[in-house]
Amino acid sequence: MAELILRREGAVGTLLFSNVARHNAMTYAMWHEFPEKLRELDADPAVRVIVLAGDGDHAFVSGADISQFQQNREEEGMQEAYNRALVTAYAAPSRCDKPVIAMIRGFCMGGGLGIAAGCDLRFCADNALFRMPAGRMGLGYAFPGVQRFVALMGPANAASAS
Repeated sequence: MAELILRREGAVGTLLFSNVARHNAMTYAMWHEFPEKLRELDADPAVRVIVLAGDGDHAFVSGADISQFQQNREEEGMQEAYNRALVTAYAAPSRCDKPVIAMIRGFCMGGGLGIAAGCDLRFCADNALFRMPAGRMGLGYAFPGVQRFVALMGPANAASAS
């Protein structure tokens, strides 16, 4: 089952991306829910830091759940709504007043890279693998996201992420 799981341990609020069968790919519902869950942790006075992590050992977030693309992006209006959900999700970590940390293990691809880029800090395990495969799938990437990658990683590294 694809879901976002909230955990609180002392002053640490953790948001776990859980869709293990699809390497924690984000469903349309997860994209919508992500900013809401972050706001909930950010508003909790007991939480001092927010940690984002992927469920299991193989992925942070492997991107969007492409098995849903046909049903959620088929018509122009649906595509616009989907894209708005992504833009809102990518910006959500940077809108938090508390520090947001991405704990990255395994795959961090596509939308996962967009989420991680919005965090204040990113800590990576030895098995972290970063890719932006959207172009290979015939999809574009929004200019604000490209700007974030270039600012974060530099032009050469951003260009080689595909």
